[in-house]
Amino acid sequence: MNKIYKEDINNTNPVKVLVTGATGQVGGKTIDYLVQHKDIEIVAAVRSKEKAGQFTDRGIKTVLLDFDDTSTHLPAFEGIYSLFIVTGYTVDMLRQSKVLVDNAKKANIKHIVHLGACGPDDATVGHWVWHQLVERYIEWSGFSFTHLRPQDFMQNLLSYGNEKAVKNGVINGYVDDATLSWVDVENVAEVAALSLINPEKHNGKTYRLSYDALNFAEIAELMTSIVGQPFRYEALSPEIFLQKMKDAGAEMAYMNCVYDHWKQHANGTIPGSTDTFDNFFEITGKQPTRWSDFIQKHRAELRY
Repeated sequence: MNKIYKEDINNTNPVKVLVTGATGQVGGKTIDYLVQHKDIEIVAAVRSKEKAGQFTDRGIKTVLLDFDDTSTHLPAFEGIYSLFIVTGYTVDMLRQSKVLVDNAKKANIKHIVHLGACGPDDATVGHWVWHQLVERYIEWSGFSFTHLRPQDFMQNLLSYGNEKAVKNGVINGYVDDATLSWVDVENVAEVAALSLINPEKHNGKTYRLSYDALNFAEIAELMTSIVGQPFRYEALSPEIFLQKMKDAGAEMAYMNCVYDHWKQHANGTIPGSTDTFDNFFEITGKQPTRWSDFIQKHRAELRY
């Protein structure tokens, strides 16, 4: 693993941090945390000039970066010290990440923070494995690194697949009565931001991020208590999810993996799927979001 030298960081120029996926929920929240630190220069990667306005209006520099257009990589990477890689939910992430890492090396970027997926090192779920292959390529390429492995996002109960996830008080899920492990996107973003601006501290770390384990019926019960309206859970077959993704024209190599992992959750065949971790306070000095906190924070969005 590359060593991060203090003189690389504590020089007269602010460290430049590039955030890919800046218009998405994790990338956007990461930028919200980064702006609280005045001793760095934030650069938001966007795919078109039309998407740059939301950042330039806040005084945040933007660069054009398209994972599939390699001609945009090196210009976007100029002067960057730390890079946050957030790829899309398609099998193309493997090729995109490999090429992006290759060009980051050419640009002499020092530290990479990678947003991956759930699971221990011996994970067998398809898209989790893909992310772990990307992690290993980052390490093999000689970067200092921080790997983030969040479990299921609490925000998935606000919306999933561009549609409202809870309708008229009914929560639908594809995992029968299985307990899942959950994390608030804001917790993930805060860990990402700290890893980007303090590479010496977070170099070589793999952070598994999940802080509350509940099944959907238990979440519905909490929502009923906190929101003050009745909520209930109705389990759906994973086959329904698969058909919805096909009908929506989704990239099915990835979605077949998601479908398979819903089935495995329902059957209880994913080891450690309910694991939670106690690393958030050590990383941030704060307590992580629990489901009761999340529901309270989003009461207005959950009401119907």
